[in-house]
Order: sequence, then structure tokens, then C-alpha cells
Amino acid sequence: MQQLRQFIIAAENPPTVLHAARNAVAAVVSYLIAELFHLREAYWAPIATLIVMQSTIAASLPISLERFAGTAIGAAIGAVMVFLFGGSFWVFALAVFLAGLLCAVFQVERSAYRYASITLAIVMLIPRSTSVWFIAVHRFFEVSLGIAIGLMLSAVWLERQRQNLAHEATLGKP
Repeated sequence: MQQLRQFIIAAENPPTVLHAARNAVAAVVSYLIAELFHLREAYWAPIATLIVMQSTIAASLPISLERFAGTAIGAAIGAVMVFLFGGSFWVFALAVFLAGLLCAVFQVERSAYRYASITLAIVMLIPRSTSVWFIAVHRFFEVSLGIAIGLMLSAVWLERQRQNLAHEATLGKP
């Protein structure tokens, strides 16, 4: 049933040339700004931008807030757990559980918990030669930059919904 619902939604809101152009511009802008600030893994900025870009700012905002909250929670818990207990499978499992508890306490959406867990995995499981604090802070800034660019472009480069255009056509409006 869920797949049918998703198919119907997709059929009502297919990608457009304008939407593709907005996403491409937003992704490139966020990548260039991340590079300008010499962020170590600048590619996370356009990935975050592409995740939060929607047709309207109203649609982008909830996803952006969930992504921001989840990334902050995951980066903080991941850095603290590695700092206190080192890296192991069991510490990672405990961190994922703690992130879930924290998200439940703050009553954030499950998608925020999903983003927190993804950030935990990136911070805790990918071997790097720098400190875990450096990794966590950079991950947070890279994703936050991508979210900010996605929100800004959604707000300033508006995309009219197909349904609104169809409704206006039936009313005889341009």
C-alpha cells in the first residue's frame, strides 16, 4: 500500500526542468562554498543540499530541521562515545541506541534519528588520521552548510507546483 501511495505522489509531482536546474545550482553552490571554507569533506554539503531541496520552502523546512537535529545529535554522541570508550562494534551499537533514546526524549521525527545514526556511522566507523572531534565538527558544518544553501535556494528561487498550475488553468488564470 505504501509503495502505491508513493507512486501516486510521484505521478502527481514529477521532476521538472526547473526543479532539476534548481537542484543543480544549489548543489554546485554548496560545494563551492564548502571548498571556499576548506572543509575537509566538502562533498557532504551538496549531498545535504540535495536531500533537503524540495519544490517549496514549506516542504524543505521540516526535512532541513530533521537533518540538522539528527546530524547534531549523531556528531555529538559519536564524538563523545569514541572519546570516552574508543571505537568498537559494541560502542557503536550503544551509540545508535543512545541516539534513539535522545531523539525519543526530544520527541523528534524518526527521520532525525535516521540522520543521527548515519552521522554516528560516519563519525565512528570510518577510519581517519585526525581527532574524532575534528571529524564530528566538520561533519556538522558540512551538512549544516548544505542545509542552509538548500533552504536559501528554495526560498529565493520559487518553483510553482503542478497542481497550482492545473488549478489556475481551470480558472483561466495565467
